[in-house]
Amino acid sequence: MGNQTDYFNRIGYKHVYDMGDRVIGKWNKIPFVGTVGNDRLINHVTGPEITVHLDLPIKYMDVVYNFIIVKHKDIKPYK
Repeated sequence: MGNQTDYFNRIGYKHVYDMGDRVIGKWNKIPFVGTVGNDRLINHVTGPEITVHLDLPIKYMDVVYNFIIVKHKDIKPYK
């Protein structure tokens, strides 16, 4: 019988990006560059998502965003 660490290592979500990784991508057809805040899996319906702290704010539909939540397919590492 294993402990809780073994259980969560076996069934838990394995992140792709680490906190602080630089990424580039598009959100609502707007290009952005930012830093990964968290690579997470809240529920299995929406799937994994990444919070990104933006270098420059984005104004979309009269709302200014300093951080956004995106999917893995919308971003790539910034070299």
